[in-house]
Amino acid sequence: MKKIVIGIAIFGVYVLYSIGIRHQSPVIAKPSSLSGNSASAPTNSTTNSSSGSGSPPVNPSSGSSSGSSSSSSNSTQYKDGTFTGSSADAYYGNVQVSATISGGKISNVKFLQYPNTHSTSVMINQQAMPYLIQEAIQAQSSNVQIISGATYTSQAFQQSPQAALAQA
Repeated sequence: MKKIVIGIAIFGVYVLYSIGIRHQSPVIAKPSSLSGNSASAPTNSTTNSSSGSGSPPVNPSSGSSSGSSSSSSNSTQYKDGTFTGSSADAYYGNVQVSATISGGKISNVKFLQYPNTHSTSVMINQQAMPYLIQEAIQAQSSNVQIISGATYTSQAFQQSPQAALAQA
């Protein structure tokens, strides 16, 4: 009888712990590779804007200092402005980005939406997003490599800037 009571108690504690973790609000830690913007919830903008207002939470410093275009042999010239891509499903949430074109080239990519409902999603995406942004700027396209551990976000990231660049 003692074993049954102890087993039920352990199971009950496990269930309560699981429920508590699932409904815990995510803790967003700002990685050292991200610059000045606050790590607040992303905006859900679905319209194109060339003014750049309502900036999203992620803006890596590598976007403006990438300077070397030697790795970019892409001859495609885009029209200048800020273009918002479509929202792509990343299984744990949606990914939506905006691409800023300056001088006919991608100068910056910003996340407008990303999976951020669970602390694990936040942790994974805070590590993966700067790499995805950096690669898109270097490649001057949405053809980026999949990041292990952030496969769904990487695949959705490939779709969203592709839609933005199609507008440019």
